[in-house]
Amino acid sequence: MFLVIYIMTVAGNILIIALIVTNQHLHTPMYFFLGNLSCLETCYTSTILPRMLASLLTGDRTISFSGCITQFYIFGSLVATECLLLSVMSYDRYLAICKPLHYAALMNSRICLQMTACSWVSGFLAPLATMSLMLQLTFCGANELDHFFCDLNPIIKLACSDTHLLDMAALILCSILTLPPFLLTLASYVSIITTILRIPSSIGRQKAFSTCSSHLIVVTIFYGTLVTVYLLSNSDALRDLNKIFSVFYGVLTPLLNPLIYSLRNKEVKEALSKAGTRFFFFDRIMDISS
Repeated sequence: MFLVIYIMTVAGNILIIALIVTNQHLHTPMYFFLGNLSCLETCYTSTILPRMLASLLTGDRTISFSGCITQFYIFGSLVATECLLLSVMSYDRYLAICKPLHYAALMNSRICLQMTACSWVSGFLAPLATMSLMLQLTFCGANELDHFFCDLNPIIKLACSDTHLLDMAALILCSILTLPPFLLTLASYVSIITTILRIPSSIGRQKAFSTCSSHLIVVTIFYGTLVTVYLLSNSDALRDLNKIFSVFYGVLTPLLNPLIYSLRNKEVKEALSKAGTRFFFFDRIMDISS
């Protein structure tokens, strides 16, 4: 099951990146952000699933300390980047739908590049504080992680030294990286839905509302499981559900994002159809020539 999910996730996201790069009609701010999201999701799921699949197939579930810390840092950085990038994408849609006359001026190529670069750089800088504190911990006794990848809370549980400072730093960091982006995303979509409700055409209103509601559902699942795992996971009632919630934001969200954000769009469907037609036509020419 995980192998099928991984193949579908990587194939879907790489397909979207290829379509956006090769099709001139998709060289717009929205698809620039979607291309970055697809690249992020490919790296995101590749951080944990290949290692987990290898453990399931070979039975070797050991991982070195340096490998575990590296996996935690890369995964945490990509999670932080996705939180920021999703809020940027929601702001882009807010400007496009609620401020259409100002959209071209407010979301030009330079601003798009700056916002995207800021999301990636901030995402990879954010976990450095918790990383430095984690490297100072002392580990002894049991060395078994009760998880399918190296995440923050399972690593902290193995530490023998005092973890209060690390717990506080992680709580502050997770609060900053999840709650403000989620509230910004939620506010953007509330404004979008309010604007959509004023559309006179019922067909156009239904179509726009369907797209935005799908986006909002995926975003809510992503942020909801993140908040549950990293901000509420100290309660005994939720502790055993960490791995299940981690599957939602670590495995299922990268699979759903290309389906919800890209493959349902009319422009992407047209680009995919044209690419398929060109491939079929080229393949027929090669057959005739041979």
